[in-house]
Amino acid sequence: MAEGLKDKIPPHNEEAEKATLGAMLLDNDAVSVAMQYLKPGDFYINRNRRVFEAVRTLSDQGLKADIITIVEELRRIGELDGAGGPAYVASLTNVVPTTANIEYYAKVVQDGSLRRSLIRVSNEVVAKSFDESQESRIILEETQQRIFELTDSRQTLTFKSIKEIIPPVINIIESRYHSKSQYTGVPSGFDDLDQYTSGFQPSELIIIGARPSIGKTALALTMATNIAIHQKVSAAFFTLEMSDVALVQRLISGEANIESNSLRLGKLKPSEFSKLLDAAGKIYEAPLYIVDMPNMKLLDLRSQARRLRSQQKVEIIFIDYLTLISSENSQLPRHEQVAEISRSLKSLARELGIPIVALSQVRREVEGKRSGEHAGRPGLADLRESGSIEQDADLVIFLHRDRKVEPSNGEVEIGPGTIPTELIIAKQRNGPVGIINIVFHSRFAKFTPKAKD
Repeated sequence: MAEGLKDKIPPHNEEAEKATLGAMLLDNDAVSVAMQYLKPGDFYINRNRRVFEAVRTLSDQGLKADIITIVEELRRIGELDGAGGPAYVASLTNVVPTTANIEYYAKVVQDGSLRRSLIRVSNEVVAKSFDESQESRIILEETQQRIFELTDSRQTLTFKSIKEIIPPVINIIESRYHSKSQYTGVPSGFDDLDQYTSGFQPSELIIIGARPSIGKTALALTMATNIAIHQKVSAAFFTLEMSDVALVQRLISGEANIESNSLRLGKLKPSEFSKLLDAAGKIYEAPLYIVDMPNMKLLDLRSQARRLRSQQKVEIIFIDYLTLISSENSQLPRHEQVAEISRSLKSLARELGIPIVALSQVRREVEGKRSGEHAGRPGLADLRESGSIEQDADLVIFLHRDRKVEPSNGEVEIGPGTIPTELIIAKQRNGPVGIINIVFHSRFAKFTPKAKD
């Protein structure tokens, strides 16, 4: 019976709580150490929590916390009796073997708080699991998010001297110096672009924007092909607009250089079958994962992304496209929903430690707004739905080509089915901006670098 009752008492260590507070009252340096690990809610005993809050208040005011000042502060705010009175506050200093162990005491208190939080989350999960009105996938995503928040909130805030930071920085630079790879991130396969960005960097949100029918999906697929098929780097492609079958047909068309329309209609020459099979074999062996889910909820996307990162070790994620993601808060105005999605994708990139490339529409009106040399070129203000996309993104790239109408084919071409296109780096948080010339092959729905003279 006693053992069963003990099991029902939430995890905590009363002696460690007292020792932490006693050390803080005896040594002002111990206050700053404890503050790195603890918040008032980490104390299970209510009177200990009130004493800690008083110590923190005095510390915030630049005052030293000792028995006299803490008793006076507690009396001032009417919490002295709730904190056990003057006798209890004075007794805290008697249970401290040495203030040198303050970090150990604080970690013990923190561990008890973390265990109580895990129990609380677990109980909520049990209750929600029995509630059949709630969707299981939402419960799963919320649970993952709560666990991540617990982990994130326990990251200790501390400082380092410059002497501690210099050696690992030199090691990173030295490893890059000796590395055969000239890029620090995931190369896109477009050398001129990678020269600007040094590859798509971990934890960054990359936005690729363009007007309708310019080739956002084709560019993303070309990059995914370069990364997964040619570099053998694990990648994921979330398609919210096209089916997975249509997407793979495009992949085969681009890799085999067979016209996409011929593939779609089945009008193939005998010589093209061997090219098709070779391309399909390369794609078959590639570490590329397709997620086909129209009307995808933000919660679903985050859950799938975590699973792909954990189980398949994906190094980059493409999303086609951002404004097709559905927010859970459907009652919010659309621009607020998109802002929530944008912030969430940036947070997800940091959580997973990989680049996330999201496609975004650009307003059609941009074509008629400007005149002169930069006529029709999109800018950051032209990203649709929300200005937060521009704010959250680490790298923003626009696709642009002139809409010059000719009687022959309606577009300016530099060869059969090849259309000159600009990649405009409009924003790069950690690098330069500029314009890169590439070529769109409309017959194969893919892009290639512009040939050098």
